[in-house]
Amino acid sequence: MIDLLIHAFVTAQTWIHETLLQPAMFAMGLMHLSEMAFDALEWVLIGVIEVIAMAVVLGLLERWAPAEPAAGRGEWRVDVVYSLLRRLGVLPLVAFALFTPLVDAIESQLRFAGISRLSLDGVWPGVTDAAWVSFLIYLLVFDFVDYWLHRAQHRWSWWWALHAVHHSQRQMTFWTEDRNHLIDDLLRDGVMALLAVAIGVAPGQFIGIVVVSRLLQSLQHANLRWRYGSVGERLLVSPSFHRLHHAVDYGHDGPARGCNFAVLFPVWDHLFRTVDDRPGFVPTGIRDQVEGRDYGQGFFRQHWLAIGRMFGRA
Repeated sequence: MIDLLIHAFVTAQTWIHETLLQPAMFAMGLMHLSEMAFDALEWVLIGVIEVIAMAVVLGLLERWAPAEPAAGRGEWRVDVVYSLLRRLGVLPLVAFALFTPLVDAIESQLRFAGISRLSLDGVWPGVTDAAWVSFLIYLLVFDFVDYWLHRAQHRWSWWWALHAVHHSQRQMTFWTEDRNHLIDDLLRDGVMALLAVAIGVAPGQFIGIVVVSRLLQSLQHANLRWRYGSVGERLLVSPSFHRLHHAVDYGHDGPARGCNFAVLFPVWDHLFRTVDDRPGFVPTGIRDQVEGRDYGQGFFRQHWLAIGRMFGRA
């Protein structure tokens, strides 16, 4: 079954590339970018599948058992714009165009210097090189780094100015996961791309890690009261656990500048004492936003105000 799905995906990717992209690129004199376009198309098609799955599955769950009554569409529809940009091509294509040459250059320089990339899946032959074991190892490594990046987003004032776009949504839905300033996203994606090179993640594994992570994060942001029980709450970030990270007076306050920074696995919050696993349901947003600070309603306004905050002008 999986093989059939992969075959169907590759067939669709090839057909779109040969039938639609190549003729257009030939007409514009861009055929030298054909191979890169084929690879980038993979991300676009994956994004299409993700958006459809989110809209159907998570959309139905939010309608069936919402944590809070849905507000007017104006409260969250801008998040749909972010999701479409991030998952249907614009941001992935920009990131792909920026980071692919950089990653290739770094790899070539390492080979020239006789330096081999780390290969974590070869640490314990016969165990860590099993596909599911190596995938879990890489997922844990990425999540550990993501935890510290997330703390930096709250700790460093210039980065918080950008990351605050994500936290300014007061009507959380599964679309909220993608509500990020473009610069914020590019900074994080750049670190992850370089990390993938450093630890020897294969392209297929990297795609799988990104897809799994994004889908689980969409679930975390969903308008649901779900908790995973005393054991489950320590294994995987739930919508309830993550909502506290977005909560007014919880998510960006205290000596750690917030709580529940873990992206997928709460173990990091428990280890580094940034966990807040109290039950309950609290409003989301930012304290000064509740007090009247303007974080913007539309996509462009939110981006512009974030840049102003970076330089102390908004």
